Amino acid sequence: MREIFAGMPWWVKWVAVPLLALIVFGGVIASVIGTLIGLIFKVLLFAALVGGLIFIVKKVTGSGSKSSSNDW
Repeated sequence: MREIFAGMPWWVKWVAVPLLALIVFGGVIASVIGTLIGLIFKVLLFAALVGGLIFIVKKVTGSGSKSSSNDW
């Protein structure tokens, strides 16, 4: 790879090539990042909803006491 950039100025390797990569693959990179952020948001939302459901069920059923025999 060094032979390709041997006679080129520094800005070709450090500016032009990364800019070309962003132009060509920018949509793919943005799509992957957007998908990851959406997935993380959905996982956090799911965890919050499950936690809220458990809190509500415990509050309504009053399972704070050891009166029920269905304890897991």
